[in-house]
Amino acid sequence: MLMIILAWISIFLTIILAPPKHLWTLVTAQGFFIMFLAMIWFFIQDFTFMTPFFFIDKISGPLAALTCWLFPLTMLASQSKMHLEPINRQRSYIANSTFLQLTTLLAFTSSDLMMFFIFFEATLIPTMIIITRWGAQERRLEAGMYLAFYTMLGAVPLLIWLIKFYTDYGFLFPTLTQTLSTTQEISNYQGLFWTICNAAFLVKLPMYCLHLWLPMAHVEAPIAGSMVLAGTLLKLGGYGIIRTAPMLQDNTLNQTLLIMLIAILGILATALLCLRQTDLKSLIAMSSVSHMNLVIAAVLISTQWSYSGAMVTMIAHGLTSSALFCLANTAYERTNSRTMILLRGTLIILPLASAWWLLIILFNMAAPPTINFMGELFILAAIFSWSPLTFLIIAMNLIFTTAYTIFMFWSTQRGPMPTHLKTLYPFQTREHILLCLHILPTLLLMLKPELIFF
Repeated sequence: MLMIILAWISIFLTIILAPPKHLWTLVTAQGFFIMFLAMIWFFIQDFTFMTPFFFIDKISGPLAALTCWLFPLTMLASQSKMHLEPINRQRSYIANSTFLQLTTLLAFTSSDLMMFFIFFEATLIPTMIIITRWGAQERRLEAGMYLAFYTMLGAVPLLIWLIKFYTDYGFLFPTLTQTLSTTQEISNYQGLFWTICNAAFLVKLPMYCLHLWLPMAHVEAPIAGSMVLAGTLLKLGGYGIIRTAPMLQDNTLNQTLLIMLIAILGILATALLCLRQTDLKSLIAMSSVSHMNLVIAAVLISTQWSYSGAMVTMIAHGLTSSALFCLANTAYERTNSRTMILLRGTLIILPLASAWWLLIILFNMAAPPTINFMGELFILAAIFSWSPLTFLIIAMNLIFTTAYTIFMFWSTQRGPMPTHLKTLYPFQTREHILLCLHILPTLLLMLKPELIFF
C-alpha cells in the first residue's frame, strides 16, 4: 500500500518537471498507469490488507478503488479549459487535484480513526482552493466559506469524542473495536449522542438541512472539483458512519428517529426540488443530496442488507454522478451556459452525445438491471422489513427520481435549437473515452456485484 501512495506522490515530480507542452499528457498517462497498478494490487489482495498504518477491507477497499479510478478521469475532463491558462496556474490546478485525491485515498485506507479524521479534514484545504481559485462564477468565495464553516463546525464534536474514546480505551483501531465489542457507555440521551458524534459525517454526506453548502460548491467548482466532490468526498461521510458504528451503542434507531425523519424528508424534498431547477449542475447536485439521504436512512437501520445497499449505492452514485457532471461540462464548454433552456435541441445535432445522456440517465434513475437498482433494492428491502409504512413513503422517491431525470434529459436534448448558438462542435474522442471509462466499472459491477457486497 505504501508503494501505491508513493506512486501517487510521484505525480508531484511530474507536475514540477514536465515541459509545458506535454504536461497534461504526462500527468494523465502517469495517472492511468498508477490507477491500473493500484487496481491490480487491490484484486491481488482481494480487498483485504492490514498493516499498523493502512487497513483495507470490504468497506474501504471499493471506495479506495473508486478514488484511484476517478483521478485520471478528472485530468481528462479538465484539459479542454485548463490548457488555455498560464502554465503556473495549470501546474497549481493539477497539484491541488492530486493532493485532494491523495488525502481522500489516505482517509479511506487509514488504520487509525484519528489518522482518518486528520485526512478527512485535510480534504477541505485542496477543495477550497480549487473552488475559490478556479470557480466559474462570482460566488465562489461564498461557496468556499460555506464549505469551510459547515465542515469545521461538524468536526469539533467528532474530534472531542475520538479523544475521549482514546483516553478511555487506549486505541482507535476499528478492527479492535469490532473484535473486543468495545462501545460507549450507555447514556440517557443516546440518540443525541449519536447525532453529535456523527455530525461531521452528516454534514459531509450531506443530510437534508445541512446540505446548503453542496449545491453552491458544485455550481461554483470546476469540473475536477465537481467530479471528486460527487464521486468520493461525499462518500467519506457514509464511510465514517459505517466505520464508527461498532464504537457507538447498538440499537440506536429508536433514539434517532428524528434523523430518520429528516433523511426521509430529504429524500423526497430534494427530489421534488430537482423539478424546479434551471441550472443543470444545481439539479445534479440536488439529486446527489437525495441519494445520500437514502444512504443515511440505510445506515440508521444497521442491518446487513442496509449496509450492503448503502455501500452499493455509494459506489454506483460516485460513478453515475461524476459522469453526469462530465456531460454537463461538455455542454457548458460548447455553450458557456448551464441554463437548461439554453441547452435544448442537442439531440438533432449531436445524436451520439444524446445516446450518452440517455445511457447515464438510465443509470441515475436506477433502471434494472443497473448496479444503482441493486443498491436501492437492498435499501428498500431493509426499510420494508423495518417499517412497511416508511417503505411506501420512500418508494415515492422512485417516481420523483424518474420525473426529474426525464425532465433533465428532455430539457437538454429535445426541442428546437436556441437561435443564439451559431456553432456547436461535436464530441471529441477524449470525451467519449472519459464517459466510457465511467460506464465500464458499472457494467463490471453488474456482472460481478460481489466486489462491493460485504
